[in-house]
Amino acid sequence: MSTNLVIVESPAKAKTIKKYLGKGFEVLASYGHVRDLVPKEGAVDTDNGFTMKYALIERNEKHVDAIVKALKQADALYLATDPDREGEAISWHLYEILKERGKLKDKDVHRVVFHEITKRAINDAVEHPRALSQELVSAQQARRALDYLVGFNLSPLLWKKIRRGLSAGRVQSPALRLICEREDEIEKFKSEEYWTLAAEAEKDGQGFAARLFEYRGDKIEQFSFRDGKSAHAAEAALRAAANGVLKVTHVEKKQRKRNPAAPFTTSTLQQEASRKLGYGAQRTMRIAQQLYEGIDLTGEGPVGLITYMRTDSVTLAAEAVTEIRDVIVQRFGKDHLPDEPRVYKTKSKNAQEAHEAVRPTSAARAPEEIHGKLTDEQRKLYELIWKRTVASQMEQAVFDTVSADLAAGEVGVFRATGSVMVVPGFMAVYQEGRDDNAATDEDEEHRLPALKHGQSVTLKDIKSEQHFTEPPPRFSEASLVKALEEFGIGRPSTYASIISTLQQREYVEMDRKRFKPTDVGRVVSKFLTEHFTQYVDYDFTAKMEDELDAVSRGEKEWVPVMHEFWNPFKKLVDHKEEHVSRKDVTTEKMDEACPKCGKPLSIRLGRRGRFIGCTGYPDCDYTRN
Repeated sequence: MSTNLVIVESPAKAKTIKKYLGKGFEVLASYGHVRDLVPKEGAVDTDNGFTMKYALIERNEKHVDAIVKALKQADALYLATDPDREGEAISWHLYEILKERGKLKDKDVHRVVFHEITKRAINDAVEHPRALSQELVSAQQARRALDYLVGFNLSPLLWKKIRRGLSAGRVQSPALRLICEREDEIEKFKSEEYWTLAAEAEKDGQGFAARLFEYRGDKIEQFSFRDGKSAHAAEAALRAAANGVLKVTHVEKKQRKRNPAAPFTTSTLQQEASRKLGYGAQRTMRIAQQLYEGIDLTGEGPVGLITYMRTDSVTLAAEAVTEIRDVIVQRFGKDHLPDEPRVYKTKSKNAQEAHEAVRPTSAARAPEEIHGKLTDEQRKLYELIWKRTVASQMEQAVFDTVSADLAAGEVGVFRATGSVMVVPGFMAVYQEGRDDNAATDEDEEHRLPALKHGQSVTLKDIKSEQHFTEPPPRFSEASLVKALEEFGIGRPSTYASIISTLQQREYVEMDRKRFKPTDVGRVVSKFLTEHFTQYVDYDFTAKMEDELDAVSRGEKEWVPVMHEFWNPFKKLVDHKEEHVSRKDVTTEKMDEACPKCGKPLSIRLGRRGRFIGCTGYPDCDYTRN
């Protein structure tokens, strides 16, 4: 007879943990959440302390029944759901269900938390259980109540003022605003012409390039040459002054060092998987979940390959650092290992959830050793995590950089720069990807010939090139996740669901892997931004997350936080319902007259998106796309 019942969230995790705990333990899965708010108005009673009405999730009823049945044979219950607020809430909900059914009499109930599915971590967690954290549960309840109240009050308003079937969310709406405001920037952007000049030079048979740095005593800026006429005039003047030769007037040599990036958090993992593997946030988290829950490598049962993947911490456990340093010495040599372990500090003031970065459970388990046991996407993501983790504890990369000024007579100065990697350090393993508009990688090897002050080099050519300024790019998944984190919108565990919700609601669509707002998305965002400004404001959203974090730390009570939000919000909803018309929301005036009747035109939202129509309708039926 089993004397201990352990509850986790997924059957895959249950299988792995069962193997580690052995006899005397039965491990079952809750299959995620076991109950949720009843899906109707009044689920959160705002007049009675925000009392919440829950109902068992129908699809998981059979799993709860299996847990009830197994509990009859057990002396102790171990709630081992994920180590974050949501996991704490799932354990609490299950506890409440079992208590209501009278199944916890004479049973010892423990909450156990682990951040990696390894034998050591599982046994240590079971040996050191704790009680359920009411603070974490309260924070999750407040979050759920907030999301419910926003959705159940704003969504009907959107139905009335825009069209049926629309909905709004507390964190999705600010995210949509980000995407729509970027689209507005792109549409309003006016491209400007500018020209650059560069020299092609040669010394001792080695060619190299140099950009124009100074012209007639003035430092060159982006718009120093705004048209071809001025650029070509400068080109001609420089050619004449140089007469085929550039003179070296200054040479500066420096050594530059570059440190490795910190180990992965949820956010940085999603960003790098997007940049390097082309994986969306949801796909990344799905694969990471598989690696966390366990893969059968030897035919003896699954083994957890990475630590918990929902985290905003960059900390590494001391024993993990020791193993990583051993791996570095064995694989890359002592010269790639710093004297002291690298220590990273989390930038987020509210870093919570798991206590470690995303890392391999064993750095000694190199990607190539388990290559054949993983699917292609599992292998790629594991390799990314392994390389980032190992590189984070390696030596700096060292570069010798050279900057040389080359004069074209008395008219101008060209500047050539070169960089040579002399110590690869961590870059022998891993190099971080870059976002749009990031500076050109200075570490690319542009070798220069040996140059000394007073020397002359051969001028092969001077080229002037036309450019046009470009608008800011639309958000990719990587840059959107980065922006969400920077603005404090949501938390690491919610980024993937924010993105998928916006797509499912058809508020955004993907255009060459970039987020583009749909016509409906733009109208919804415009309505919320104009009429519920403070609730889609980035600072307000971040402040709300801070409040929830304060609740989770026991610094605030959740009900007063709810009152502070609800009272002004409800008053505003009621006011807008009475004073804002559908026409105000879906119609945008234009400074253009109808070519048929002369009345003003307006932009409207129809079933197929936005269109231009005459305000004289139905007397005038003029429309165009």
